[in-house]
Amino acid sequence: MIHFPFTADLPIVVAVLPIVLAGLVSGLGLIIAIGAQNAFVLRQGIRREHIGTVVLVCALADILLITIGTAGVGALVSSSPTVLTAIRWLGAAYLLWFAWGSLRSAARPTGLVAQAPTSRGSVLAMTLALTFLNPHVYLDTVLLLGMLAASHEDARWWFALGACVGSILWFTVLGLGARALSRPLSSPTTWRVVDLLVAAVMVTLAVRLVLG
Repeated sequence: MIHFPFTADLPIVVAVLPIVLAGLVSGLGLIIAIGAQNAFVLRQGIRREHIGTVVLVCALADILLITIGTAGVGALVSSSPTVLTAIRWLGAAYLLWFAWGSLRSAARPTGLVAQAPTSRGSVLAMTLALTFLNPHVYLDTVLLLGMLAASHEDARWWFALGACVGSILWFTVLGLGARALSRPLSSPTTWRVVDLLVAAVMVTLAVRLVLG
């Protein structure tokens, strides 16, 4: 039996809508900031390369982590600093490696059409690494959203639903939006700027991870 802090006579849709919207806004607020994952989605969208796979994996990963946090595992993870420390160093190393690749690409910009394609498996592996080797993903989705969901008590899963919808909307808009703009952004000069921006984001995040 779910108890809502609203009038019992209200239809359930009306009763839970504010909670779903709160989850939607909270989820969007946490994932919209440019980070490693968003930068990669943007890059793949502009490349028009396996963007459907990237969007699907990012959205499903967020749904999984939000579900874990809402179920209460967030408190367990936060009590194990060793795990977070290991993830932080692994994530920083991977971000620096990715930044180096972007800098090498920026040094030899060829434009969108002339770039050698990347296999779906490689793109999938990079997407998973940039998602699950990033401690901020756990802090935002598992811990913070988990705690916010818990504050709604019996209605916490409606909050989680809103947060999941926010992730799906964001990654879809970011990926497909970048794909739609790929033709105007296909020149070597534009691609050099994109690679430099991606490298700067990766290095900044790596430094922040190392410094805690």
